[in-house]
Amino acid sequence: MLFDRVKSLDAILLTAEKKGLHRSLGAFQLTMLGIGAVIGTGIFVLTSEAAQKAGPGMLLSFIVAGAVCAVAALCYSELASMVPVSGSAYTYTYAVVGELLAWMVGWALILEYAVGASAVAVGWSNHAVGLLNGLGFHFPSAISNADALMAKVQLGLGATPSKDLTMALQVGGWINVPAILVCGFVTWLLIIGTTESARVNAVLVAIKILALTAFVILTLPVMNAANFDPFMPTGATGVMGAAASIFFAYVGFDAVSTAAEETKNPQRNVPIGLIASLFICTAFYILVASGAIGAIGAQPEMGAPGMPLAPGSPELAGRCASVVASGALEPLVCSKEALVHVLDTVGWHSIGRLVGLAAVLALPSVVLMMMFGQTRVFFTMARDGLLPEKLASVHPRYRTPHVVTVVTGIAATIAAAVLPVGKLADYSNSGTLFAFMMVAISVMVLRKVDPTRHRPFRMPLVWIIAPLAIFGCLYLYVSLPWTAILVLPAWGALGLLVYFLYSRRRSHVGRGNMEVPEEEAYHGTEPPQPGTR
Repeated sequence: MLFDRVKSLDAILLTAEKKGLHRSLGAFQLTMLGIGAVIGTGIFVLTSEAAQKAGPGMLLSFIVAGAVCAVAALCYSELASMVPVSGSAYTYTYAVVGELLAWMVGWALILEYAVGASAVAVGWSNHAVGLLNGLGFHFPSAISNADALMAKVQLGLGATPSKDLTMALQVGGWINVPAILVCGFVTWLLIIGTTESARVNAVLVAIKILALTAFVILTLPVMNAANFDPFMPTGATGVMGAAASIFFAYVGFDAVSTAAEETKNPQRNVPIGLIASLFICTAFYILVASGAIGAIGAQPEMGAPGMPLAPGSPELAGRCASVVASGALEPLVCSKEALVHVLDTVGWHSIGRLVGLAAVLALPSVVLMMMFGQTRVFFTMARDGLLPEKLASVHPRYRTPHVVTVVTGIAATIAAAVLPVGKLADYSNSGTLFAFMMVAISVMVLRKVDPTRHRPFRMPLVWIIAPLAIFGCLYLYVSLPWTAILVLPAWGALGLLVYFLYSRRRSHVGRGNMEVPEEEAYHGTEPPQPGTR
């Protein structure tokens, strides 16, 4: 039967205890990891994308996306406290509804983490190039974005030539070299070790919070109520579409759960890290978005009557280039470094450069946490036999899964080199929403099949909150652009092919092995001693 392979919670915990990663993270570090993964992705990278979809109504989009994440966070907290091991939603699904759906969740998490890391790497590239240009060092557009490449592809697929596409071909680039560089740097940092990565991340988070606090202090006093009118220029459809994209700005919080196996006292610290990081990030999002809209406005660029141009599209890139060439002020929706642009516009040029510098310094922490989450999911899947077990190799010195880290880094680098940030974010969201929905389902199923199991964190009102999480994820999914909606079933079909041709017959659970033999976990190397790095 397809759904008969369930790995018991006891077996999962036993495997992690015998062959687990070094436990070194506390509640503060987890909260900082969560903030590092969340703040930056939306505010530094996706503010202009959300404004193009919803205008000032993006404030509602942040609230909607944050509410869905809040109920999902409660589901994650209950399961993460019960199953404090690597693997996140994949592990929880395996323990509750079986191997096939767990495989699909793990496969979908590739969209969340690896593609998400690529999206933030592109956002970092935009800020790095903007900072260099502001300092007088012009970085060639031909190697700092892929707008011209995407326009060429679109025309090759039969798109109608237009003024906007022609402009994108003339001024756009063909490959994103800065994004390639940051992906390579983060891959190296993750190989060095989790504790070292967390220490670097804590410094970057402090820089990021300081920059955003300064932005709020400088923009809120110059807010103009007229900039909020019309509040919803694209209607409720635009607000929900922006919420579906902005959801990407929150997803980093669940990367905290992937660090459970490396956390001291995970039953207490993982729920604290999840909920505290989400609360802090939501407060920052609302304040910063309000300051940006109130200071210079956030009305979308329209194409067909009543229809905004698609964010990240060659048409929008061409339209924005035409606006700037005409001598008009660049709209917020056109800026690839939105917060810097706002401060420049209201006269705080030096502070704007500092905020840009903060983004350049801090956004790698988001890339780091996205790739961190991906490597831990892959590590767990390989440990279960569903992926080549070589991927579960642990470095003899650093005690990190170095092989899977390199594989993840290469994949993220390729995507970041050629795709725009908006499309990457939407593709990432499709996988994330599926994974979040499965976590909510798993919470309800486990309450039914194993009601007496100890739950260090017990979610209140489970039969209300978990269904709300499921409905919210489904609603945001259908609000994504059609290309992003279709990515999930297409990617899932490829995942099923891999599962039935390779993974199913190699599964340890399918073979009757509920845990990996100790000597196989390190592939012939001497298992690292506890506490060594």
